[in-house]
Amino acid sequence: MACHVPTLLVIQNNFFYPNAMVELNKIAIFSSLSDSDLKEISPYLIPAKFKKKEIIFSEGDQSEWFYIVTIGKVKITKLSHEGREIILELISPMDFFGGLAVLRGFPYPANAVAMEDTEVLKISRSNLLRLLDRFPNLMFCMAANIGDRIKNSHETLKNIALERVESRIASLLIKLSDKAGKMADDGIIIDLKLTKQDIAEMVGTTVETSIRTMSKFKKLNLITSKAGKIVIKDIDKLKSLGY
Repeated sequence: MACHVPTLLVIQNNFFYPNAMVELNKIAIFSSLSDSDLKEISPYLIPAKFKKKEIIFSEGDQSEWFYIVTIGKVKITKLSHEGREIILELISPMDFFGGLAVLRGFPYPANAVAMEDTEVLKISRSNLLRLLDRFPNLMFCMAANIGDRIKNSHETLKNIALERVESRIASLLIKLSDKAGKMADDGIIIDLKLTKQDIAEMVGTTVETSIRTMSKFKKLNLITSKAGKIVIKDIDKLKSLGY
């Protein structure tokens, strides 16, 4: 019986990816492409590495690169009128960012910052447009993903403006469980290491308020923590607070 061998991108530059192989068909936007298609795409992917808290791009920068996270985590942020940082989105491994600006050719509308030591693959705007013309399925996957993200960003900003902090944090935890949740004996583990500062920035509140709210959720036995990660113990009760 024939064995399917997934297409692997081997990065030769040891500074970026020591002994690493990236399985391209695990990247969501490439999942519909054949191995031969992926082999055609791989020469356009350039590795890059960012340290924790390093700025990848700033709001207003020219959109020259499309990024895919392979290791680490990136936050997409904007500043409120009061100068407070608001996290619009978290980008996990095998997901992309910078897509809409690159496609439309306008400056990046938000900031991208590495939340931990992070490795990415990046594609120049000219090469991305060439690949989208060559592979229409790639354009379809990107458009669907970007549409969902725009909707989620609008919902985030609306919740910050209209909802109580308790509801905003509950809604955030539910969304994160959908995005990065793993079932365990004691509940749903959100497979991301988030600080109280991260949570505060994602719901547009202060760190102190974030700490108080998370402590309240723990006392209500809605959540706990394990190895620095949040565990949702009662998703139904949490949903009743978030919606």
